[in-house]
Amino acid sequence: NGVKRYLYTSSACIYPEHLQEETDVAPLKEADAYPAYPQDAYGWEKLISERLCMHYMQDYGIETRTVRFHNIFGENGTWDGGREKAPAALSRKIAIAKLTGNNEIEIWGDGEQTRSFCYIDDCVEGIYRLMQSDFTEPINLGQDRMISINELADMIANAAGIEITKKHIEGPQGVRGRNSDNSKLREILGWEPSVSLEDGLGKTYAWIEEQVKGSGLNMSAGR
Repeated sequence: NGVKRYLYTSSACIYPEHLQEETDVAPLKEADAYPAYPQDAYGWEKLISERLCMHYMQDYGIETRTVRFHNIFGENGTWDGGREKAPAALSRKIAIAKLTGNNEIEIWGDGEQTRSFCYIDDCVEGIYRLMQSDFTEPINLGQDRMISINELADMIANAAGIEITKKHIEGPQGVRGRNSDNSKLREILGWEPSVSLEDGLGKTYAWIEEQVKGSGLNMSAGR
């Protein structure tokens, strides 16, 4: 079809599980991907597809770009149904808490697991810059500010203007800790994400609160 340049959206899930077993982890560099040992099938799927892109470029000449996302969030994303990411899920829970007056929210695990979160506007800008560049190797795209899920919940509650009580329950937590090393991003693109987590969460929460209001969710159930 004459495609000259192809973007593959990979994931930080390609990184070895043993590098992500503590909350206070070293940021993940692109070179950490090998020797390969992702946590689950999703990580293997992404890593193998990265290799396919590399071989297509070598064998057929199609220009490929590979970006490893680190927890992208923002408005107009999935916020309900079980497939949403932590910022959206917590925003939904806190919006319901605000609208019902029941300020207890559930958090999977002890809430001390750590991540970094990148606002969608920065993600789009990073993709655009990568596609304009001549860089063909996989590259991280995310914020390098690591926080706990408990801290994330408190930030969203602050955006909502309420105080919350956290109820920690059993549930999937993924790796214990993960953060992005943005050294290569700065070196290659001369740029890095600039929207603060507080600003991004404020915009995202406001949008999700409006969705909750208009969704007909069973508020009495405290979903």
